Amino acid sequence: MSIKFQAASILFFGAIVSSPILSAQEATTSSKEHNEWLKSLFSKQHEALIPKVAVADMFYACNIESNHDFGKKSLKELINNVSKERLAEKLTACLGNESVKSEKAVNFGLIGCFQDQLGDLPENEQRQKIKLVKQAIASLSINEKKKSLSQCVTDQAISYLK
Repeated sequence: MSIKFQAASILFFGAIVSSPILSAQEATTSSKEHNEWLKSLFSKQHEALIPKVAVADMFYACNIESNHDFGKKSLKELINNVSKERLAEKLTACLGNESVKSEKAVNFGLIGCFQDQLGDLPENEQRQKIKLVKQAIASLSINEKKKSLSQCVTDQAISYLK
């Protein structure tokens, strides 16, 4: 090994050893701050996305049941490509005299949300499971349905974060 290389190695190693190293506490604090920043960033996006996903779920299921033809768009396309204002207009038209807060709308929301979750299954298996979902929905109180919809949409919205 040449003397120049040895000297450079000693200088490099000395610089690394003498450089300030973050303590474990400082690294943990920095990591916690970074994690909090990430949570804050995505939490805001997530909270903003939840109402759009809920309306998209309601409209998607209502559109299928009532044969309104807003196009045969997938739920993913509706959430990613249609404005929340347009979705709200279409949902209002699809529901007719029903309120967006009605039990019928909540039922549509649950069906839409579960259809999204079952989207990777073969079509015949999806139909069977949706039939079971509809039976389960029929047995729930409106408050239980609202809680279920809230949980389903909250979980579902995570997959649509960009």
